[in-house]
Amino acid sequence: TWPRIRKSVEYLIRQDADENGVLEGEQYNTLDAAWFGPMAWISSFYVAALRAGEAMAREADDPDFAERCRQIAERGTAEIVRQLYNGEYFIHRPDPAHPQATNTNDGCHIDQLMGQAWAWQVGLPRILPPRETKSALEAIWKYNFTPDVGPYREHSEVKGGRWYAMAGEGGVIMTTFPRGGAERSVGRGGFAHYFNEVWTGQEHQLAAHLLYEGLDEYALVVTRVLHDRHHAGRRNPYNEVECSDHYARAMASYGTFLAACGWESHGPKGHIGFAPRLTPDRFRAPFTSAEGWGTIAQNRDAASQSASVTIRYGRLRLRTLALAVPENRSPQSVRARLRGQDLPATIEVAGTRVLVRLQSETVIQPDETLEVTLT
Repeated sequence: TWPRIRKSVEYLIRQDADENGVLEGEQYNTLDAAWFGPMAWISSFYVAALRAGEAMAREADDPDFAERCRQIAERGTAEIVRQLYNGEYFIHRPDPAHPQATNTNDGCHIDQLMGQAWAWQVGLPRILPPRETKSALEAIWKYNFTPDVGPYREHSEVKGGRWYAMAGEGGVIMTTFPRGGAERSVGRGGFAHYFNEVWTGQEHQLAAHLLYEGLDEYALVVTRVLHDRHHAGRRNPYNEVECSDHYARAMASYGTFLAACGWESHGPKGHIGFAPRLTPDRFRAPFTSAEGWGTIAQNRDAASQSASVTIRYGRLRLRTLALAVPENRSPQSVRARLRGQDLPATIEVAGTRVLVRLQSETVIQPDETLEVTLT
């Protein structure tokens, strides 16, 4: 599939005429209309796609194309910050040649960091630098989250919008305009009323990203109010409506689960890892991998840390296992056991990340458990 994947990435690059990593022309999107001009939302996605292209090119032994993707991606990271970061969050610079197009201009848009959220989820390099990213997430929390959407909707300069969150209910509003600009967002595209709405898929994406950047409490609050809106006493908890019934975007909730687990996986390399962001001292969760699924668990005490991987269906080919340890701990040894036997293994410690490397590839079968202890 790589030749066709490469063609897709090359098509994206052709939309970036000067190859500076920022898209400027017509950019269609899931807000149902083409937008124009540089925006962090879609350009961060573009940079993430370049990083994905780079990673896949290296897997497919295409180093020249990997290097091309890397260079454009690095330029894109710098240019998004230079052109679109206003000192607090990332904005959209509409193209004056298309005054009719819907835009967020100086508004604070919930998806402004979506490329970075996606990159976290699939283990790609950073798309946007930590300081500016965290500042923008804090701004979304400050300006877009509300425990009651009613007053905002009542006074919003952008009129209309569907009531996926009703007055008296909390949520994250798609776009607010703390520095003005609401009157410039409407255009003639007919879709600016979306900015008043609360979409579950966007909220899940935001919650996942908040977890990845260490803003755990914000992530839990966003998820809590979303679930409260869809409590069985109010709506259908199995149908987080936004735009239509059983809308696919709400499946972004799985990203929040992956972020909470700190999950990473690479099937061909025989690698998995987990770094729980919630209750790391006593943690248990399901996982899915390339060829099977099962349960991961972790326990910590003052002297050691243990982890286990149990397969319930399929199999897991494993060569390396990544774990996270507290900042004040540096393990010196590892013990790995499977089927009652010790497996030769070594560890590589880099800060709080510990990579357990098995001497040879091991296949874990159904109802078998790999046990790893760090001391």
